[in-house]
Amino acid sequence: MTDFFTHLMHEFQLPLENPVLIFSLILFIILLSPILLKRLNIPGIIGLIVAGVIIGPYGFNILEKNSAVDLFSTIGLLYIMFIAGLDLDINEFKTNRKKSLLFGLFTFILPLGIGFPVCYYLLGYDFNASFLTASMFATHTLVAYPIVSKLGVSKNQAVAVTVGGTILTDTAVLITLAIIMSNSQGNLNSEFWIRLGISLAIFSAIMFLIIPRIAKWFFRKLESEKHSHYIFVLSMVFLAAFLAEVAGVEPIIGAFVAGLALNKLIPHSSALMNRIEFIGNSLFIPFFLISVGMLVNVRVILTGPTALIVAGTLSVVGLFGKWLAAFFTQLIFKYSKAQRQLIFGLSGAHAAATLAVILVGYKAEILDENILNGTIILILITCIIASFATEKAAKKIVIESKDDTHSLSKANGVNNEHILLPIANVSNIEKLLEFATFIKDNKSVNPVSILSVVCNNSEAEINILKARNELEKIVREASASETKVNIITTIDYNAASGIIRISKEIMADIIILGWPQRAGFIDKLIGDKVDSILNNTYKTTFICHLEQPMVLHKRIVIAAPPLAEHEFGFSMWVSKIARLAQELSIPMVLYCGEATQKAVEKVFKKARLTASITAKSFTDWEDFLVLSRYIHEDDMFVLVSARKSATSYLGFLDNLPAKLEKHFATNSRIVIYPQQYIDNMGGEQYNDISTESLNKGIEAVQKIGKGIGSIFKKTDYE
Repeated sequence: MTDFFTHLMHEFQLPLENPVLIFSLILFIILLSPILLKRLNIPGIIGLIVAGVIIGPYGFNILEKNSAVDLFSTIGLLYIMFIAGLDLDINEFKTNRKKSLLFGLFTFILPLGIGFPVCYYLLGYDFNASFLTASMFATHTLVAYPIVSKLGVSKNQAVAVTVGGTILTDTAVLITLAIIMSNSQGNLNSEFWIRLGISLAIFSAIMFLIIPRIAKWFFRKLESEKHSHYIFVLSMVFLAAFLAEVAGVEPIIGAFVAGLALNKLIPHSSALMNRIEFIGNSLFIPFFLISVGMLVNVRVILTGPTALIVAGTLSVVGLFGKWLAAFFTQLIFKYSKAQRQLIFGLSGAHAAATLAVILVGYKAEILDENILNGTIILILITCIIASFATEKAAKKIVIESKDDTHSLSKANGVNNEHILLPIANVSNIEKLLEFATFIKDNKSVNPVSILSVVCNNSEAEINILKARNELEKIVREASASETKVNIITTIDYNAASGIIRISKEIMADIIILGWPQRAGFIDKLIGDKVDSILNNTYKTTFICHLEQPMVLHKRIVIAAPPLAEHEFGFSMWVSKIARLAQELSIPMVLYCGEATQKAVEKVFKKARLTASITAKSFTDWEDFLVLSRYIHEDDMFVLVSARKSATSYLGFLDNLPAKLEKHFATNSRIVIYPQQYIDNMGGEQYNDISTESLNKGIEAVQKIGKGIGSIFKKTDYE
């Protein structure tokens, strides 16, 4: 018994050494600190940093910095930068690259310009020490980025500008660090500049030319290996971080560049993105925040007035310089106060790059212990203030955006949007479900309803059970991207009747169908299923054939006929395709008339769509298949059609699937039938006619033709 207690006491001897116990303790901190602090309206990030202070070597010495903690914290830091690169709206960034450049200039020059005279004249340090410390003020770490991501404002322009400015200013600071180190060692010569320029050029070529090609090949060849996708992405992040270090800059730059390089291949609503964010926000990023707290030595304040003066001065200068940069950015670009506060919050936290600069300078004996200790206090203060500022600003922006879009959402019914996905062949559903996930409004309370229609015969009950079992696999796949899915299995005498009936019962806004295949002999006698669905519903209908994985497309080419803007569902399909383009980070090319172009521009402005779109005039609609000469293999071709009773209906739109399959065989293709008013549908007037006798007749015909149908018949939608 004595040995047991001795062993137990040894295990709990401080600092803890048992890796299982250490990992367990950190997991409990990650679990409990955000929950406890949420009741006090304190951001969870602060709880993790404070917890790090308490358990760290300068607190109660429960844990000490070791290789395991360092590894996990490094992964967390790289994860923050990588997710920032992935979350960056490329189209928005391209549109606002000048704004990002100007903010990057402000957030680099202003803190540097304020910090250098303060360190040189007020604190009395020499040129190298003053310039290196001042450059530390210019850096910032996106510690508060998880708050922005969690509250759903990562697509806001202020965030895009700040993230873009982060990479510019941190790169500039880290290059400045290399310059000062070479200068202090007397090695600042032409050879240094040539080596740095060549290494950065090679690094950029590898990341933006080679890595995306490898990723596309990997995703195409191993499309079904979802777990391999995550491992591949993680390996690319660390490879990029290593290559950046070899090139002469910090690994965090490499992680951010990896995010940019893979941005178009990992849509924000995809299962892969959800896995990346889930694991990062649950484990690696909290590890990093705890490790930041473990660096803080609160006792340095008690060592004397010099340490206190240096720490206070550094903190004030660091925060004021970043606030001033955010203020000038707001004035020039006319941002709101909430956006200014968001920019300040995101750019105000000093952590990783700051620590890297100071530690390098301290080890090289350019900086003294007072600067090192003052910087540690600066990290704690700025992380706390930045977290509060970011959360408060992000909540304001969420409230403002809800107020702005309330009337638009109410008019379009997006909060109640319901997508119906009928499926005949389960093997084809994965791409269609991914398409539905990308176009679905995130604010909709309704799930994506997947429908399987079972023939009403003696084997109906057995077939329903089989259909449900097959569709359960789809539910598990959808849960990976946190897409709500509802499984519906129903009995009817034919698939079209079941789809039409269910679409009315659940009040679906959108129906997504697979591409129709060659109709069998029996289908030709009783009518084509797709035509039957179109003729008896007024919903917006997408008929899709997705030739390759969604992320491998380079453009969305849309052909919209004259008068398309007069259809009731015009704004809906424009918004959905724009959302798809934004998810895939690819441009839209629109072939249409002048009136349609103006109508599309109006929808973009009203709905605040940020997708990149180029309009090209096209009038030769009787021979619209000539568009095939302008379409590349990696393009997704979208043709806007119309039902026969619609305003924009034209005769050449008949028999579209066969025409498109012939001329666009290698392309992903989508045909859209926009929503119509229910009053336009002539089929509604026959609802009161009894169908009992007709159904019995159809059942008899189906039994007779079962053998014949198996010879001629193929599935008529994917």
